[in-house]
Amino acid sequence: MKYDYIIVGSGLAGIMFAEQLRLHNKSFIVISNRSQQASVVASGLYNPVVLKRFTATWNAAIHLEVAIPKYTALEQLLGLKLDYVLPIHRVFNSVKEQNNWFLACDKPLLTNFLNPNLVTNKNTSIKAPFGFGEVNATGRIDTQRLIESYREYLLETNQYKEAAFDYEALVEHSEGLRYHDIRAERIVFTEGFGIHKNPYFKHLPLEGTKGELITIHAPTLQLESILKSSIFVIPMGADQYLVGSTYEWTDKTNQPTAEAKSELLEKLERLVSCDYEVVDQRAGIRPTVVDRRPLVGQHSDHKRLFVLNGLGTRGVLVAPSMAEALYNSIEKDTPLPEEIDINRFD
Repeated sequence: MKYDYIIVGSGLAGIMFAEQLRLHNKSFIVISNRSQQASVVASGLYNPVVLKRFTATWNAAIHLEVAIPKYTALEQLLGLKLDYVLPIHRVFNSVKEQNNWFLACDKPLLTNFLNPNLVTNKNTSIKAPFGFGEVNATGRIDTQRLIESYREYLLETNQYKEAAFDYEALVEHSEGLRYHDIRAERIVFTEGFGIHKNPYFKHLPLEGTKGELITIHAPTLQLESILKSSIFVIPMGADQYLVGSTYEWTDKTNQPTAEAKSELLEKLERLVSCDYEVVDQRAGIRPTVVDRRPLVGQHSDHKRLFVLNGLGTRGVLVAPSMAEALYNSIEKDTPLPEEIDINRFD
């Protein structure tokens, strides 16, 4: 079996790089044991604004321009709905925050994203006496459905192998790579936090940040937007809402905890006044980098080996453009931006 590429990992990064290959008629196979849960348990939000400080996220407009058409194309490929366009309503806690919002609206990088007209709270189930600020160009990608459906698509096209990757079985030679009975020109590792087991890229400064979310059933909440305070509350349909997320730096397991559940419920109680029931809780390890930029590029010694990782909390927003940048770097010899190139750590 001969391929142009092997992709290790089937999360968001792996899918987006696979799409680059498919659109350019490159042959590939994806190998994954589905051990990393970050993409599956992610909230799926795409949001161009840091709502704690009212600042634009890194290259927000560029990432959005690349990302939205990619998700639309995936909807058409898989025959399902993935992109749920919803505004974010940032809850104001004071008049000072309202004034800071007005100031932010005049910033060139935020003008297209922040609505200068404040939104009055008319929902009796929400505690927001100072109202909301509305963020545009936002929404939710159903990442869990995307990952499951894309895996099924790859299985149908014989491009998926479910197995733990055996690094010792990877052999480099003058004409390419050999991995068991697979031959390939190149390999791209998109393993998320699993990079710590990768002997070729484990030196990269990727930290794991555990995040937990809960799902609640709240028939009287009746939210028609994404609510942001100290937590997000995201409509999921059928009166269910995703509430998250926590940040834990020491626990590196995918097991939900009672402590995280208590933290989320405490913050939720400060935000809503309606009855609700917790119906689910999930956890995953986000692959975050010390400088909050992705890890993209070629191994300095093993020239057929590449990495696409470290997408962090903005994975839905940045994954498409990062996959495109890596593909162009490999196939078109386009230099990677220094801020994402793994060589910045050498």
